[in-house]
Amino acid sequence: MRLISLRLQNFRQHADTRIEFERGLTGIIGPNGSGKSTLLEAIAWSLYGTPAARGTRDSIRFSRAAPRASVKVELEFELAGHRYRVTRGLTNAEVFLDGGDVPIANTITGATELLQRRLGMTRSEFFHTYFTGQKELDVMASLGAAERARFLSRVLGYDRISGAQEIARERRRALMAEINGLKQGMPDADAIWRGVADAEARVAVARTRAAESDVARISSAERLSAVAPQWLDAQTQRDQMQQLLAELRVAESEAMGFAREVERLDRELDAVAVAHRELAPLREAILPLLSLRAELESLEQLAAADARRQALMERVRTVAEDDAKLAERAARLESAPTLERDAQQQITTLRGTLTDVERTFDAESKAWTRDGQEAETRLDALRRQYAELSEQRETLEGLGEESPCPTCGRPLGASYRGVLDLLSEQIETVRIDGNYYRQRVEQLAAVPADIEAMDEQRRTMQVELSAAERRLLRIQNALVEATQLSDSRTELAARLALATEQLAALPHGYDAPRHRALRDEVVRLQELEKKAARVGGLVEREDVTRTERLRVTAVRDAARTSVVELERQRTALGMDETSYHRVRDAHERAAAEARRAELDAVSAAGEAERARAALDSAEQGRRDLARLQETLDVLEKDKQLHDELDRALTDLRTDLNFQLRPELAEIASGFLDGLTDGRYSALEFDEEYKVLVMEEGLPKPVISGGEEDLCNLVLRLAISQMIAERAGQAFSLLILDEVFGSLDETRRANVVELLRHLHDRFEQVIVITHIEQVREGLDRVLLVRFDETRGCSVVHTSAPALPDESLDAELLGADRLGTLTLAET
Repeated sequence: MRLISLRLQNFRQHADTRIEFERGLTGIIGPNGSGKSTLLEAIAWSLYGTPAARGTRDSIRFSRAAPRASVKVELEFELAGHRYRVTRGLTNAEVFLDGGDVPIANTITGATELLQRRLGMTRSEFFHTYFTGQKELDVMASLGAAERARFLSRVLGYDRISGAQEIARERRRALMAEINGLKQGMPDADAIWRGVADAEARVAVARTRAAESDVARISSAERLSAVAPQWLDAQTQRDQMQQLLAELRVAESEAMGFAREVERLDRELDAVAVAHRELAPLREAILPLLSLRAELESLEQLAAADARRQALMERVRTVAEDDAKLAERAARLESAPTLERDAQQQITTLRGTLTDVERTFDAESKAWTRDGQEAETRLDALRRQYAELSEQRETLEGLGEESPCPTCGRPLGASYRGVLDLLSEQIETVRIDGNYYRQRVEQLAAVPADIEAMDEQRRTMQVELSAAERRLLRIQNALVEATQLSDSRTELAARLALATEQLAALPHGYDAPRHRALRDEVVRLQELEKKAARVGGLVEREDVTRTERLRVTAVRDAARTSVVELERQRTALGMDETSYHRVRDAHERAAAEARRAELDAVSAAGEAERARAALDSAEQGRRDLARLQETLDVLEKDKQLHDELDRALTDLRTDLNFQLRPELAEIASGFLDGLTDGRYSALEFDEEYKVLVMEEGLPKPVISGGEEDLCNLVLRLAISQMIAERAGQAFSLLILDEVFGSLDETRRANVVELLRHLHDRFEQVIVITHIEQVREGLDRVLLVRFDETRGCSVVHTSAPALPDESLDAELLGADRLGTLTLAET
């Protein structure tokens, strides 16, 4: 894999950064917090997405980016003869191949999975192969013996065997639990077989009883058949007697009913004779009713006209009163137009004055706020500067003349006092400026009196303007009301004219006493009219009633003749009740015996069926027992298989750990031979995975600090190459992030020198560090700094340092040294 270019937009502290990578040894140098490691994080994020980034998605966005500005990282690299371009944002990702315009993957998940397949490495394997992070160069030296073995197994992927073994053991435990549960739930085999034998004996007994019950049932059925004809004849005769009795009761009831009907018709004929005597006087009394009704209808019309006259007169009075009130209200609203013009002029004047006051108030408030914020910002900056300068002076005072130069790292020596005096002067200047700005902040904390006065004036004018606007609204409502009053008066005049016209059209001459007397007389005559109608109806039904009486009398006589005939037939039947009861008792005894025999047969058949069901259940229990035994045998075999798998995985892990040391030592020895030009050609590990440098076939008892750095480096490279080989990728890229932090100047120089010897092994070696001294020997330098003005990180290319540049920097003097110290901080 070879990096070609990287671009960051609104990613962490990088607003818009683009880097072109070249072959050889490249250094990315800058102070802590400037955004160097963010470049490494952006490469991993573009390949593996959110899991490779620190924090959450919200923390990735550049803090000063616009609200809708996009976050984007674009990475170009070569892999296996192809060129890839990856673009990733917070909500999208695309992968392009060999300069194509159409992406080969265009979703976040799809892009991540494609890149992982092409790289042939998981995120963890990628970081342990191409990347060496902070404090990872000598990671093996800080671990114990057991921890070293676990560390190597983990980074090389051997811990997957432990995971597989744990899965096998978990399955074995589940099988053991299932086997134990199955054994506890299995029934007793002896009890199952005893149940089968008992069920077979019960079936034999039930079959014998069923045969005996069938014989008894057939015998009782024959006895019942012999007595059944006698019982049928007796029932027939009894049914005939019951039918005659029923017909006799019906005939007697009809004869009595017809007799009562004859009596009712006789009473109606008596009432008709009385009606003949009452009808003539009633008809004579109701002769005046027709003329009286005509006169009453005329008086009813005059009464309605009189009531209408009273209502119209009340309406005329009400309309006149309403018109007077509206006229009075219209007179009071005549001055409304003049008041409206005056109110509008007052509102215009108040609005203009309020606008001027608010404009002045806003300008003064913004100026006061801006002055306070500028003073607080300047005071915070001076406090940080004071703390940084004080810390630098304390460090120099503690180390004395042996203090390292911030530029070249060499002891200050004779320049120590000048640098210390310069720091003291700078601290005093910062303290004086800080006191001034602290007083300025305290002065600006309270609201100025002129701003408070303008604010009070603004609120007062706002209240006056609101009151004037409410008064104008009331005046405008009054103008609308005046228009509505005119329409209402016009409507009232029309209503008054209509009521007057209707009054003139109403008739006169209504006599109330005559109306009441006439109404009472008509009511009395109407009652007589209803009585005459009832009496007339009775007279008209006289012929119908006499005809109905003759018919009912004939029917009554026929019913009485039928009763006599039915009595004669009942006497002639001569039913013997004693013989009937004797035959009935004999039939009931035979039927009861037949029912008992039938029930015994059914019970015997049911018992036989239950016995057969019990036998089937016992047989099913025997079959279930056999099936459970087969399942138990399968589980036992599966458990034995997982036992063998557990032992095999244990042996495999042991063999891999046994092979790990010589394989790792062989790869590390190849790096060691190349980096030392053949001085040391072999490197081995003891049983505790401690590094042994072999010299002429024997372990070297003591190694120097440089040799220790060399061993740590080749061990890290060997581990990375083993992971890369397992992934099927060429190991051509190496990135070292802050691996010099715990090394002194000499050991840093040794590691840089070793990296220069890796040109033939690695196409690209990238070193990320905050230490300026490592610039010597680099092929290319990328400087990273944080721009306070823009609030973002800035990257630019710089030439590598020449061997004598550090000495020239030391000779610049105390003034130059003080400036570099502040910039480095």
